[in-house]
Amino acid sequence: MTVHSQLQPYIDAWTHSIESINELVSPLTEGEWNRPTDCPYWSVRDVVSHIIGFECELLGDPRPIHTLPSDLRHITSESARYTEVPVDIRRHHTAPEMTSELEYTIIRRSRQLRNETRQPDATVRAIGGGETTLEEQLWKRVFDVWVHEQDLRRALDKPGNLASPAAVLARDYVLRGLPKLVAKDAGAKPGSAVVFDVHGPLEFMRTVRVNAEGRGSIDSAVSLGPAVTFVVDWETFLRLLAGRVRPAAVADHLKSEGDLELAEAILSHIAVTP
Repeated sequence: MTVHSQLQPYIDAWTHSIESINELVSPLTEGEWNRPTDCPYWSVRDVVSHIIGFECELLGDPRPIHTLPSDLRHITSESARYTEVPVDIRRHHTAPEMTSELEYTIIRRSRQLRNETRQPDATVRAIGGGETTLEEQLWKRVFDVWVHEQDLRRALDKPGNLASPAAVLARDYVLRGLPKLVAKDAGAKPGSAVVFDVHGPLEFMRTVRVNAEGRGSIDSAVSLGPAVTFVVDWETFLRLLAGRVRPAAVADHLKSEGDLELAEAILSHIAVTP
């Protein structure tokens, strides 16, 4: 095996999730490709196009030369524009074109990952520019692909894989944003703690603690007398942190206890990923 043992769990999780996506979309009719998803302004076709586009970028394929239509209301930044190009060029692709390109991309990318010989801390180019480590790049791909798998499952009413290997890695990826959210964005007081009690297919409890300097940290130890406790199911929690839904829309799935003003401040900043 040429892949570093530290990277193998990411590759295995990515493989499981992207192959699940392939199985989901392979039998779809033309009309089903146009179903809207929780990903704002994107259809099933758009989500799959996005996945293909980013995996092709990691394969080293040249960026497509394409001018976006001027009437795309959700393109409000250069980052959004960058992400939209590989999506928009596929908006008129047929179902067979989409499935064949997805299958071919998975084959190529799987081969590339099987032959990976670099160390986890190797410096690589990040999607969209800049640099990151190979491990961080793979972890982000697991998160992105699995979250989009869930977008597709909700759009197609095919729930599943909420506790898969990719789900666990996606959870750990997104939890890293909570200390900043609680301590800096929501302004929790030094010495306070906020508990997230998550139930469902993936069950866990995490406590964000704010130290005397106002810095946040996260652990799995129980907190006595937290300032706020949130009780929420895993899928709703994920949808909130991934910016797929606003807190008011899932109020019946979300319970908060304690300092309601702080709870409101946390929920107003809850989307920690783009």
